[in-house]
Amino acid sequence: MKMNVPNRLTVIRLLLVPVFLVFVLGFGGETWGMIAAICVFAIASFTDFLDGKIARKYHLITDFGKFLDPLADKFLVLAALAALSYKAAINAGDSKASDVKIFSVLFFCTFMIVLLRELAVTSMRLVVASSPDKKVVAASWLGKIKTCTQMFFILAAMAEPLIWDGHIVTYIFMAAAAVMTLWSGMSYIVGYWKYLDPSK
Repeated sequence: MKMNVPNRLTVIRLLLVPVFLVFVLGFGGETWGMIAAICVFAIASFTDFLDGKIARKYHLITDFGKFLDPLADKFLVLAALAALSYKAAINAGDSKASDVKIFSVLFFCTFMIVLLRELAVTSMRLVVASSPDKKVVAASWLGKIKTCTQMFFILAAMAEPLIWDGHIVTYIFMAAAAVMTLWSGMSYIVGYWKYLDPSK
């Protein structure tokens, strides 16, 4: 199957996920490994912006892209949150400081909000796709804003510890990501609720 440029960028984003995980989980050392992870994540996040911009500008929007683009975002974000939540839990276990433990708990809660939202929306997509309309649910602008806040949250969580102690910036983006995740999830569910017919 011949893919257009936006779809190729989406595939590249998917392929960068395991590369990111290798670095964020410690390959290359705690500092340089994290710097490499930040760079890989930033590049992967940029492809999300770039593929959408190219697809809209040159009218290269396809059903394949509508399906794969949000899926690639989910893999990237969920993999990053899972890895960082794991690292936060390890740090909390090794530390007696209450703020470190609180950060770990809040990070895990945010991760679960994102995970449950993605499971709900993905299930909704499957239901809509199997309906008589065979409709492909593309990512909405609200969903894109949600993804951006999640990506900034992840970048802040990785970069802030390299600059200073504390999680002030990370907490701000964490709150924004949690709010936008819930908001966009409810928007999808309300918008496509008509496809959930209990009699079928």
